[in-house]
Amino acid sequence: MTILPRRTILKGGIALAAMPALGGLAFGQEKLKVGFAYLAVPGDYGWTYAHDQGANDLIEALGDRVEVTKVENVGESGPNVERVLRELAQQGHKLIFATTFGHMEAAVKVSAEFPDVIFEHCTGFKTGPNLGTYNARFYEGRAVIGTIAGHMSTAGVGGYLASFPIPEVVMGIDAFCIAARKVNPGFTLRVIWLNTWFDPAKEADAARALIDQGCDVITQHTDSPAPIQVCEERGVISFGQASDMASFGPNYCLTSIVDNWGPHYISAAQKVLDGTWVSAQPWEGLKDGAVVITPYNDRVPADVAAAADAVRQGQIDGTFHIFTGPIKDKDGNTMVEAGVTPDDGFLLGLQTYSEGVQA
Repeated sequence: MTILPRRTILKGGIALAAMPALGGLAFGQEKLKVGFAYLAVPGDYGWTYAHDQGANDLIEALGDRVEVTKVENVGESGPNVERVLRELAQQGHKLIFATTFGHMEAAVKVSAEFPDVIFEHCTGFKTGPNLGTYNARFYEGRAVIGTIAGHMSTAGVGGYLASFPIPEVVMGIDAFCIAARKVNPGFTLRVIWLNTWFDPAKEADAARALIDQGCDVITQHTDSPAPIQVCEERGVISFGQASDMASFGPNYCLTSIVDNWGPHYISAAQKVLDGTWVSAQPWEGLKDGAVVITPYNDRVPADVAAAADAVRQGQIDGTFHIFTGPIKDKDGNTMVEAGVTPDDGFLLGLQTYSEGVQA
């Protein structure tokens, strides 16, 4: 077997039943080999760490029924992504997870070359007979932390570290700012685009720049805890991304949005084992446990915690949606009409900044 760079293999050993799905696809009496292509390393303590926790949950749940391979530092895009996915398929992996948006085109191409292998791509939108997607409603968590920010920002100016200008990220920016402005209508949000998911030095510098510009609350859609550490040093409130980052900011990190991928990974693998997997596009959130809000820091007053909990619970029981209109865009034009809740298609194609966003 060819050894891939920075690769981890975890093995189990119970025979599997044959899988008849996908028009005759069958695995025979062998364990299911599952491959993960990681953007960075679990030591980012953010996005990749959360996926790695999910992979570990899969191993714990299915034990010897699976053999899991983890390939680190695959990157966001480029020829290496295609190479890694192809090698995983060639080496007998029958379920392969591509874990970041930039892996989409490679997943589309390689899945077409290996019709007897199931691929799932995280946060993308292209599918095929043996290619599905999976996503989480991160914007629901942004609505919760935006509510806290609106209450606790004394300057009324927040800072947002953004990775790439794709709908997933724009959606989070808007949700955060809309929530904050429901509390403080004068709240503004300054955005710095980094064009990277994971670059601790760059993320730290951007956090310092936003603080120097007068932002007294910082949040991020990048993957390292470096901004949290900067905020801790500067005495500025912050929010963790993808995993619980409280340990990096025990005094000023007020809560974190955790991406809980384990249930999906377990479910997908079980469906493959059972022969029931079909291409789908699940998009789960707070209600499903795919998005989790960690306990609030003691710095959060009781009334603010209650307001945040109301937003959280409203999204769980369906009585609240952060994108229900009226919503204006940053130029004052109508973005969503009063009383209208846009559908998922609108959200998944969102490229418009809401009122108060300075990007």
